[in-house]
Amino acid sequence: MSVIELKDIMKTYQMGDSVVHALYHVNLKIEPGEFTSIMGPSGSGKSTMMNILGCLDRPTSGEYFLDGKEIAGYDDDELAHTRNAKIGFVFQNFNLLAKLTAQENVALPLVYAGVDEEERMERAKKALEAVGLGERLEHKPMEMSGGQRQRVAIARALINNPAIIMADEPTGNLDTKSSYEIMDIFKKMNESGKTVVMVTHNMQQAVRVSDDTAFFLVGEMVEFGDTKTIFSYPKDKRTEDYITGRFG
Repeated sequence: MSVIELKDIMKTYQMGDSVVHALYHVNLKIEPGEFTSIMGPSGSGKSTMMNILGCLDRPTSGEYFLDGKEIAGYDDDELAHTRNAKIGFVFQNFNLLAKLTAQENVALPLVYAGVDEEERMERAKKALEAVGLGERLEHKPMEMSGGQRQRVAIARALINNPAIIMADEPTGNLDTKSSYEIMDIFKKMNESGKTVVMVTHNMQQAVRVSDDTAFFLVGEMVEFGDTKTIFSYPKDKRTEDYITGRFG
């Protein structure tokens, strides 16, 4: 059974007299343990896609099956419960609270889950140790480098042991060395059995770490399949133009 399955997903917005299709008849399957990259130029629908996959938004129409359950019609509370139980998020801007230590930031999701303080701080410590920050427990975000802050964000995403990790441009604010280190962490998470879905503009990263890649253009998924095959032999001319820098 696919961990994620989208059937004819549409997301539309009314802009004056016009209807904008942010996502247009998207069909997609992601299997358990796969690493999938979502790519495309700005305005292509990547962020909208990530918001729907991450239960942060609902489609206008279509069906979304997560672990076999149809959730497209869930209300806000049901979506929030699903997010907390099944999905860990990593964002480009880290989204850490400046006044909290690394350990406190990582432990924060466990506060909402009702875990007692001793247990959540111990679990946060172990999560930070797992990403190489065992000696930075008491450091606050502004006392750490960008790469270290993103490691804290990854530890926070893992704290509830979700089956799915969703990352939105996780290396967008990092230097090359830190980017490689962060992608190595994502690859190890994937190798441990996590399903990873990542929005990225970085083609080298996609080829290096992802099993499959979905290309989006103006809300339409124009190509989806094995990453290395798509980059070597794209079937859609628009995908080829994007890969070779001719798109637009």
